[in-house]
Amino acid sequence: MGPILIFDKSVLESLNPDEAMWLDNFFLSNVTPLYFIETLADLEKEVRTGRTPEQVVGNLALKTPDASSKCNVHHTTLLAGELSGVAQIEMIYGRPIISGGQAMELGGKTGVIFQQSPEEEAFHRWQRKEFLELERSQAKIWRQGLSNLNLEENYRIFQRFPLGKPKTLADVKQFVDFYISGPDQEAILLFGLSLVGIPNQIQELAFTRWNRSGKPMVREFAPYFTHVFSVDLFFNLALAADLIGRGRPSHKIDLAYLYYLPFCMVFTSNDKLHAGIVPFFLRDNQTFVSGFELKADLARLDAHYDALPPEVKERGVITFALYPPTDDAYLVTRLWDRHMSPTWREDQAEPRPRPDRKVNSDIIEQMRRFKEEGTPVPDSSRLSSDEADHITIERTVLVQKGKWKRFPPEVVNRRKNEKGEREDIR
Repeated sequence: MGPILIFDKSVLESLNPDEAMWLDNFFLSNVTPLYFIETLADLEKEVRTGRTPEQVVGNLALKTPDASSKCNVHHTTLLAGELSGVAQIEMIYGRPIISGGQAMELGGKTGVIFQQSPEEEAFHRWQRKEFLELERSQAKIWRQGLSNLNLEENYRIFQRFPLGKPKTLADVKQFVDFYISGPDQEAILLFGLSLVGIPNQIQELAFTRWNRSGKPMVREFAPYFTHVFSVDLFFNLALAADLIGRGRPSHKIDLAYLYYLPFCMVFTSNDKLHAGIVPFFLRDNQTFVSGFELKADLARLDAHYDALPPEVKERGVITFALYPPTDDAYLVTRLWDRHMSPTWREDQAEPRPRPDRKVNSDIIEQMRRFKEEGTPVPDSSRLSSDEADHITIERTVLVQKGKWKRFPPEVVNRRKNEKGEREDIR
């Protein structure tokens, strides 16, 4: 687990399985809904490589992070929650927003248990080339929708430039910020709600709340909505100013990755559009990384660890590569220096307990009791992960990815018996 990373589909497509394993090992990946549906949509894509669409999707699913990853809540759900006043969206620390947790209470302590999400379950099925008929229908609808996107109408509508036609993307971003901070906040809010496509019922709730709150600045009233509004307005103005080509409908899909930008520390892509636009929307504590540069660094890391003795590698990646090398010639190391605890280098020097030690057994037992004996908290949404005494995240993880064994034999060779007790496989 490392810096929180968002990748687009182009990055995962460029990696081989070994490089994908190191990506999963040294980053906590925020898997966006957009990546999920883009991957699924390849079931309806013409394939010229001699492989079937099922093989293409299955191979991409195999490279998708599974050990250190979380699936973010869809941006429309986040917008509805913020605008209706149900939730505040944290946008400072770059953490994924996940759902589905069940709050439990036992012995005066509280915990949240996150079971495997539907998206995670789907990726594991796709690895086995298993697809539901509903998923195939969704893939067809997505492909049809993409082919029907016409940016000419957007181009025509946004042609008026009261302050003059922007000459650069930086000019566009400056205008967007200037406009959203303008004096007529009511008009700005109403226009933003319409442009982003907020449902009418949520629009009415948001407008009523805004009035009752004393008509504050839209940025303060709904920060996440303001971010999404800024992205959409930026895209349409840049399109109208001929700074983004309108001949590729997929540009609109690419820009939608920016809706999730607040929920990461590092954003990586091979897309030229992302490289030109993402930096305008980054906080000071975020980094954009070229996917090509990241792939090259992961390949160097793979060669570095491949030089270890066989008996070390046999123990599994988790035993010798919990942290990246301390040599800051590696890009991954520099990203850890920037985004992780300043003490991570010292922490690396501490001896690691073996996974079969009693302390680990005690922790597992506590987790089991909480799940089986705990009392569900009626309204789980009222307990945040920051308030819980502990969090359990259940997931299915590949034992081996590429050529790399990920866990030591004493972990791999243990299973639950019919009594629910763990025992060695013989």
